[in-house]
Amino acid sequence: MSLRPVANPPNPWHSQHVEWLGEPPEQTLEVYEEEARSIVSENESPDLGFRYSLNPYRGCFHACAYCYARPTHQHLGFGAGTDFDRRIVVKVNAAELLRRHFARASWQGDTLVFSGVTDCYQPLESHYGVTRACLEVALRHRNPVGVITKSALVQRDAALLGELARVAHATVYVSIPFADDALARAVEPNAPSPTLRFAALRALAAAGVETGVAIAPLIPGLNDSHVPEILARAHAAGARRAFHNLLRLPAEVAPVFLERIRQALPLRAARIESALREVRGGRLNESAFHERMRGHGPRWHAIRTLFELHARRFGFAGPSGPSASTFRRPGAQGMLFAPRDGAD
Repeated sequence: MSLRPVANPPNPWHSQHVEWLGEPPEQTLEVYEEEARSIVSENESPDLGFRYSLNPYRGCFHACAYCYARPTHQHLGFGAGTDFDRRIVVKVNAAELLRRHFARASWQGDTLVFSGVTDCYQPLESHYGVTRACLEVALRHRNPVGVITKSALVQRDAALLGELARVAHATVYVSIPFADDALARAVEPNAPSPTLRFAALRALAAAGVETGVAIAPLIPGLNDSHVPEILARAHAAGARRAFHNLLRLPAEVAPVFLERIRQALPLRAARIESALREVRGGRLNESAFHERMRGHGPRWHAIRTLFELHARRFGFAGPSGPSASTFRRPGAQGMLFAPRDGAD
């Protein structure tokens, strides 16, 4: 793997999409361009509801203190702390790699999830457009997709995702763990505000995209009381699916998260840590499959009941399962006389 540092990194806040990115943060950014060798990853975790994913970027400028993906940056020789937030790798050849992957006889058109690791709509996407290029490849092949993001920039591609929803299947989950913009900024400093994310949900739903809200992560003692408002606002914005996950703090992530809340929320930090340990049996993290994303005990039962009560109240469904394949290889034998409807 070879990373080429960009001498003058692009400034995403000098683009036409600045209104979806928010105010520029006061931190430096290092950008590395990578000619990746592969782009589709196969998931082996039984906790995740998808088999294949695509990640156009390594690292994430949103700088969410709790991000479970931080340790992946260490594979590059970078750190899991500020390096993860500020040293971003762009897989500039992602769309071409995806075209080649779809050309393989072994590919059967499974749902492809964008961003199983880091956010595919983080600010650099407004300049590079790697995610959009990959979605265009998926549309040409009518391959179902799923997207999960914390970024309002996803609404830039609302029409494209709407077309994908029409000829194949497209679901977008917007992750909104907080109902309050100021509290979100304390823990997710460079992510667009919840207000902008709800607006993105509305734009996607209006374009015909199946949308959902992810209250992920749920942080006991911090955002569990936000659940009713998040679900109410998401429903008003057109979302019809919802799920939640308990905060995960792998070894390299725990100090980043604890330092952030102690600095940003000093009066609440001790209670938050205590509440997390309460639902984790005294620990900060659980790494076992089937246990990583949920807690135990009375407090967790109350949180889960609160979510389920309001999800039923608004008629939310859970995450959708795999979509029936609509995949095709444009120009392949047997497709010469396929109906033309503008999707190819």
